[in-house]
Amino acid sequence: MTAITLLRGDITRQSADAIVNAANSSLLGGGGVDGAIHRRGGPAILEDCRRLRASRYGKGLRTGQAVATTAGDLDAHWVIHTVGPRFSPQEDRSALLASCYREALRVADELGARTVAFPAVSAGVYGWPLEDAARIAVETVRAAATEVEEVRFVLFDERAYEAFAGQLA
Repeated sequence: MTAITLLRGDITRQSADAIVNAANSSLLGGGGVDGAIHRRGGPAILEDCRRLRASRYGKGLRTGQAVATTAGDLDAHWVIHTVGPRFSPQEDRSALLASCYREALRVADELGARTVAFPAVSAGVYGWPLEDAARIAVETVRAAATEVEEVRFVLFDERAYEAFAGQLA
């Protein structure tokens, strides 16, 4: 059974086998978690992402999918990039958000990762309501068939931490 832990803090400061990046489809960096991971992880992550774009992901990574690169200067072996959906009040994209967590765990299993640190995917600039994002994340991780021993949700502020804590209660 996978242990789920919550931390309030900076995901780029985590020591884990894999750190999940809430990436944009270009894989070439961006704002929020994506920018922070690229900045702290250094140029090796971007180099790996460029190699992926030049080979299998010429059009970018599709929403709900995941792929791994080196972790560069982060205290991890890998960064698992996943592209969360933008929230839409007109269209239910919950399955795509759940896919981000399932696919990241699938990639973690392929890599042999036992500890994985996740941000709150899509709950920042992609506008997903925090409580719903937390519900989908926790339910998906709990239901996943994975060899990962610990999933750590690393939440940037108190509001996000409380939303995730409410789902674990």
